[in-house]
Amino acid sequence: MKFTLIIDDEKKTMKIREKLTIKDVLKDFKIPLEAVVVKKNGEIVVEEEQVNDGDIIEVIRVIYGG
Repeated sequence: MKFTLIIDDEKKTMKIREKLTIKDVLKDFKIPLEAVVVKKNGEIVVEEEQVNDGDIIEVIRVIYGG
């Protein structure tokens, strides 16, 4: 089972481990939860959302500052 991960316009096909969540994916890539918004199949999701076969996960970095 696989899913597509998009980070900074780079597309990767990834294998799914058992009970993989968005939080797990971000941790694997050392991406802080506070610095991104994640879309699953075009919809914004929370970190506990499970990743399923065929999903498209897009990580959008949030830029903030003063």
